[in-house]
Amino acid sequence: MSSPEATMKVRDWLVNAEGQCEARPSAREWGLIRDRYYFHEFLTEIVHLLGNASSEAEEWDYLPQIRTLVRKLITNSYWVQTQYREPDPKVGSSVLVLYDEIGYPLSVQNVVFLPGFVSSIHNHGTWAVVAVFKGQEKHTFWKRNPDNPHQIEQVSEKILNPGEILSFTPDAIHQVEAIGSEPALTFHIYGDTQPRSRFEFDLVRQAAKPF
Repeated sequence: MSSPEATMKVRDWLVNAEGQCEARPSAREWGLIRDRYYFHEFLTEIVHLLGNASSEAEEWDYLPQIRTLVRKLITNSYWVQTQYREPDPKVGSSVLVLYDEIGYPLSVQNVVFLPGFVSSIHNHGTWAVVAVFKGQEKHTFWKRNPDNPHQIEQVSEKILNPGEILSFTPDAIHQVEAIGSEPALTFHIYGDTQPRSRFEFDLVRQAAKPF
């Protein structure tokens, strides 16, 4: 018997703390098309949605709805797809913050990775959603050793193409590599990051430090 992924094109994914990348239902784009859909409307809808959560720990329960709103944004907003900074070749990446306000509970940005760029191994300390506009990214997923939470082991990999959306639970651990011949341009939205919960992992030293 063929798998669901073989019979339909999966475009939405969820990564959990166990390093598993699971397919999730994707909203049909034709049902999301609007004559006008401005960036401020997207932010307002996200904030109102998260207002239903009784605590920050419950916000990631709304990832299905957040993914739908992100797809609605990338389906309708040409503007958001054209906002980015050219990366410094020495660094290999750039980040453009799309909205920033003191006390605002979200981080929203467009990120560019040059081909060959490889990130550190890290988690986000909050829920996150990433949508690919251009290029390709290979994400490697890890999980913590239950006997030593600073030690991690590789679990799986996923190559993301334009139009795909990847979401993360707060404890999901990953590493990103830009593959292919063109830069990878992606949209990122994060919840309110808890600094004490965000880590960078060192495979050589088998250690973790605040990120």
